[in-house]
Amino acid sequence: MKKPLIAVLPLYDREKDSYWMLPGYFAGLQAAGAVPVMLPLFGEQDAAQLARDFDGFLFTGGQDLDPALYGEQKLDCCGELSPARDRMEAAMFQAAFSSGKPILGICRGLQMINVCLGGSLWQDLPSQRPESRNHRMERPYDRAEHPVKLSGPLEALYARKTLGVNSCHHQGIKSLAPGLEPMALADDGLMEAFFHPEQAFLWAVQWHPEFFDPAKGPGAVLFRAFAEAAMK
Repeated sequence: MKKPLIAVLPLYDREKDSYWMLPGYFAGLQAAGAVPVMLPLFGEQDAAQLARDFDGFLFTGGQDLDPALYGEQKLDCCGELSPARDRMEAAMFQAAFSSGKPILGICRGLQMINVCLGGSLWQDLPSQRPESRNHRMERPYDRAEHPVKLSGPLEALYARKTLGVNSCHHQGIKSLAPGLEPMALADDGLMEAFFHPEQAFLWAVQWHPEFFDPAKGPGAVLFRAFAEAAMK
């Protein structure tokens, strides 16, 4: 049986001017029975072809999004930006979304999807939402830092109401985009996962499943659900 081919949006190192990838993304997809392929920072005109050629799309973590994308001025508390990633990922998301192909967002990927569909972000949780818990844990990242309360498809997938997740971000969802529905809340009320009920598979999580054991960790079932959707 042909394995689904998953396009993985690249990580970018500005100082080295290079693409790179955390092996956990690939390991998780491979353990789930998919074939991952890292994309370059391509021209926007190529997005439609890639949306046709791949079976699913994984939007990865990384730099902060430019607040101009959601109608705000950049504050000093906002971190490093990556304009090239912003342009490419926005084009790729719109093409993939229009195609109906399965999409999974992780950390920045969740934030990008939310912004592309009309939502907004906290530029810095500690300074703008001081009631939040600490969402930037210390290494190692392959352990649970706090619980999230599950609902919707994630609750069904894990067959439980709470899940311990890791946490390595300083931005988060301020307003959820129209059409999206929450499926995980942190214990401080921050939304940590959502899905689109009108898409066959459009899920996103704020935590990092790629840091856990790809075969037995809590991310394994999530990557498997994504791969199975891409197989269809």
